[in-house]
Amino acid sequence: MNTYSMKDVRNVAVLGHSGCGKTTVCEAILYINGVIKRFGKVESGNTVSDYDAEEIRRKVSISTSVIPVEYNGKKINFLDTPGFFDFVGEAKEALEVADAALIVVSAKSGVEVGTEKAWELAEEMKVPKMILINGMDDENADFHRVVDELKEKFGTGIAPIHYPFTEGGKFAGFVDVIGRAGRKFAGDKVEDCGVPADVEDDVEEARLTVSEAVAETDEDLMEKFFDDQEFTSEEIHSGIKNGVLEGSVTPVLCASATSTMGIRVLLNQIIEYVPSTDELKPTIKALDSDGNETEVEVKEDAPFSAFVFKTIADPYIGRLSIFKVRTGVLKRDMVIRNINKGTNEKAGHIYIVRGKEQIEVNEVKAGDIAALAKLSNTSTCDTLADPKFGKTYMPISFPHPYQKKAVRPAAKGDEDKMASAVAKLLEEDKTLNFLVDSETKESVISGIGDTHLDVFVKKLKSKYKIDVLLDEPRIAYKEKIRATVEHRHKYKKQSGGSGQYGDVQIEFSPNFEDPEKPYVFEEQIFGGSVPKQYFPAVEKGIQESVKAGPLAGYPVVGIKAVLKDGSYHAVDSNENAFRTATKMCFKEAFLKAKPTILEPIMDVEVIVPGDYTGDIMGDMNKRRGRVNGMEAHGNKQKILAQAPLSEMSSYATDLRSMTQGRGEFSMTFSSYEEAPQDVCNKVIAAAAEAAK
Repeated sequence: MNTYSMKDVRNVAVLGHSGCGKTTVCEAILYINGVIKRFGKVESGNTVSDYDAEEIRRKVSISTSVIPVEYNGKKINFLDTPGFFDFVGEAKEALEVADAALIVVSAKSGVEVGTEKAWELAEEMKVPKMILINGMDDENADFHRVVDELKEKFGTGIAPIHYPFTEGGKFAGFVDVIGRAGRKFAGDKVEDCGVPADVEDDVEEARLTVSEAVAETDEDLMEKFFDDQEFTSEEIHSGIKNGVLEGSVTPVLCASATSTMGIRVLLNQIIEYVPSTDELKPTIKALDSDGNETEVEVKEDAPFSAFVFKTIADPYIGRLSIFKVRTGVLKRDMVIRNINKGTNEKAGHIYIVRGKEQIEVNEVKAGDIAALAKLSNTSTCDTLADPKFGKTYMPISFPHPYQKKAVRPAAKGDEDKMASAVAKLLEEDKTLNFLVDSETKESVISGIGDTHLDVFVKKLKSKYKIDVLLDEPRIAYKEKIRATVEHRHKYKKQSGGSGQYGDVQIEFSPNFEDPEKPYVFEEQIFGGSVPKQYFPAVEKGIQESVKAGPLAGYPVVGIKAVLKDGSYHAVDSNENAFRTATKMCFKEAFLKAKPTILEPIMDVEVIVPGDYTGDIMGDMNKRRGRVNGMEAHGNKQKILAQAPLSEMSSYATDLRSMTQGRGEFSMTFSSYEEAPQDVCNKVIAAAAEAAK
């Protein structure tokens, strides 16, 4: 593969609703360029993009694939992203290095939730957009309806620069709306033809829509538009290019990927309208060695620097770090520095990645995407650069995973193997999180949704031969008392020789001054009824007792223990006897002091379109939650609430179901509160059952 300068490279993230044809579009692009001789199909599991075993089994994309294509002296790196919501992190990785987003929309289904999410992601990451209405050969395709839906959802910047026409009821070509010229398909190429009479009015309507979008890009054009003066083709082309760069204009094209009709035209339009990296972002934000924000000028004649946006961890080929060169040139065998980790790496072999294929090259220039294998200490979001570069690029902001499951190996003794395999999967997927809960001692895996976690389990099995089981994670409840109780317990044991004797009288009360502290211990002994040398043993007994409360075995908090009286034996008393007496006293007193269960309460923020606010608030009430307020969040609503953690275990999935995928939420720990009696009873019963 040739080496390309920055001005000749385009990086395009392919986004859209699951099943709209993104992977098929990429396959068609490869096919018409002669890169592949056989047109693969998602259903057959033989496409270049979807090569992972799980993608083939599920017939959907799970990871972003890089699909580079050389076309008319240019190089276009397509980044085929998953459309399923659980893998949104993959789309964010692609958009981080993209010069534009190509949003694929079904000509039959129109604007779907995935279309909206793709648009929102591109807007969030300030990436220009183009839209391809795919599947025009479907008998239920309706280009006009889909364009109307796009305009309704996304505003006046929608610019349909092509308008399709049919012959004999079949998709046959399109009209170049700007030049009012017909183009008829001849295989994957086009031939000039007249404008069919039955679409002339539609073409004029589309041209007015395009003109309206272009007018927004320039004051002189706006004035001309309001004076009802027609724009020249040159003015429209220039306006679209400027509008795409600014994000105010979104060209709309049409195609049928399965028959490759319109795909070559798509490539031409990408070259014409998609900006190169230096046009899109002349400077990029970074942090200097002191952590201060700075700017890096994007250019080829500068020291080398690159951003690692994706990592592939394979048990056979090892780690593959995929990066975009942001400045300078990387040449084979160069010694480079991982600025984040402060370590040197050697660029022994540079690869251009196409699906699972790796094409070795000698160098790669700014603006292009490439990969390095087996870097010893490099991970996603790291900056690789000339040792003198000294700056780090901003990391990708990944969505936080809230769908949690306790994970354990199916076979005893595989804990270390599981931990090692999980670490490798975490290198690949930054939207997975793994930790050992300090309260419950469980290993907990967190993902975006159920499908995400199911893929995690399947990959552990297929890649690393580890079977794991997922369970609902234990809730970190706590126990406390609500009343003051004074109790005495005498521990006496005789078994020949020295015996055991410890006698304590302790007052237990709620600690209102510091209710989150496990315990406070004091002594009010008069007359030496308990010698001072046994005070530490009494406190040790309290300390051990609060680790697992008598109700359900959860940690105790907010208790004050005051040693008031007791007795001792000159021969049989010892530290162990007083510690044991204290533990027994604690247990008996605790059950008399109106004990209860505390449950963790979470602060929850839910962001949804306004139409769903009633459903969300009603559902929150069913979860024993309380809604504290609501505020505007762009064109959506943010609902502020608090809810028990035990009621939120399936919320990621439930929210998606309630909002058809349009809702999102975040959740942070707030405090502990007393659980209702029925909840306490269930927690106690569950603990008793588990102890059997």
